[in-house]
Amino acid sequence: MSTGIDAISQRLQRVAAEARLPEVEVSSHYGTPALKVGGKAFVSIKNDETIVLALPIDRKEQLIEMAPEIYFQSDHYVGWPSLPTRIAAIGDDELKFRLIEAWQFRASKKLRVAFDAG
Repeated sequence: MSTGIDAISQRLQRVAAEARLPEVEVSSHYGTPALKVGGKAFVSIKNDETIVLALPIDRKEQLIEMAPEIYFQSDHYVGWPSLPTRIAAIGDDELKFRLIEAWQFRASKKLRVAFDAG
């Protein structure tokens, strides 16, 4: 595993912890490092430039339109609730919002309700 991927993994774990996301598991998804909730990946590291967020398809289109320098689509992810994201282009505040959103997309209703209740 490259140092770049290790650094990205550490950043994702740090930002997820800052967001106080419960029951986050450090794991892998299709052989790449990932964060999961309830056994489901909500973010994975594709390579040392790209992470992939789990988000509803309509939300992907909104984000790509809003910030094409950060979010993009590739043929592999068309039609899937997965949003490629340029890790170097996204700041920690924006990343925190997206990790929360991705976590909420994958977490059980019970966990989401508990998280929202704060």
